[in-house]
Amino acid sequence: MLDGFGRSIDYLRISVTDRCNLRCRYCMPEGGVEWLPHDQILRFEDILRLSRIFARLGVRRVRLTGGEPLVRRGLPELVAGLRAIPGIREVALTTNGILLSQQLPALLEAGLTGVNLSLDTLNEDTFRRITRREGVGRTLGALDTCLAAGVPVKVNCVPIAPEEELLELAALARDKPIPVRFIELMPIGLGKELHGRSEGELRALLESAYGPLTPYSGRLGSGPSRYWTLPGFQGQIGFISALSHQFCHQCNRVRLTATGFLKTCLQYDRGVWLRPLLSGSDGELEAAIGAAILQKPAAHQFAQAQAQVPGAEGHMMSQIGG
Repeated sequence: MLDGFGRSIDYLRISVTDRCNLRCRYCMPEGGVEWLPHDQILRFEDILRLSRIFARLGVRRVRLTGGEPLVRRGLPELVAGLRAIPGIREVALTTNGILLSQQLPALLEAGLTGVNLSLDTLNEDTFRRITRREGVGRTLGALDTCLAAGVPVKVNCVPIAPEEELLELAALARDKPIPVRFIELMPIGLGKELHGRSEGELRALLESAYGPLTPYSGRLGSGPSRYWTLPGFQGQIGFISALSHQFCHQCNRVRLTATGFLKTCLQYDRGVWLRPLLSGSDGELEAAIGAAILQKPAAHQFAQAQAQVPGAEGHMMSQIGG
């Protein structure tokens, strides 16, 4: 499936819920948001129907997101259904890990192929300040559970914690055979009110503590992260730097929100509402998806203020499954 700029779109991120058991400062207000009624959320049957159409159009990899996807009941049933779709080769999960250790066996039995764990600090006090909840120990326990089960796992960090804590987090890749990836803070929703760190700042910090970063020659997925190794590290350090190292020309993904909106670019509200079209035929849905993909924007404009960008996204990250 090609967009209007010749990019092959083979990766679909599916948000299964807007709900979350944390309240991360860049994602959700302290008091949370008004949860969507259950009847406004896509049913698993709808997600599977749409995924079959996406697979026919060329999607090969699916990632389940939220909110926090594990707060939605029956997720292994959805994973199993997705893995049964011809053409879908990978079904992965992005999670804060709080509920993962208990649910991982059923998810793996259903065919889950990988896990991304969101973790911004190893310090419990800082974790509480960022997420407004407790739970760093449960996320670290989930990491060890994944490693023991042999499931591919990556740690994702939005670098807003103090520098010494970011170094401690990076050291997970020294002590364990995992990638630790630093994701530049996106100026969407509450993220506009916070200060993140650029890839350049992080590289200087890491090299001052651990030595020179060397490009990693192996392959770890096919997303936008670029990987490096450090002396004595078992794992890798990754950077997802949409602001300082824009990679829109390589973008291969679209997003399906929990309410059934096909979102073609993180910054913009462009796309198509698929939920109202579910009463029609698969052919109508396929045509709507194809037309939206052809209109996928060429690139984001985060260098400009959101208010100056026509059609800029107005929702928070928890609502769009960023």
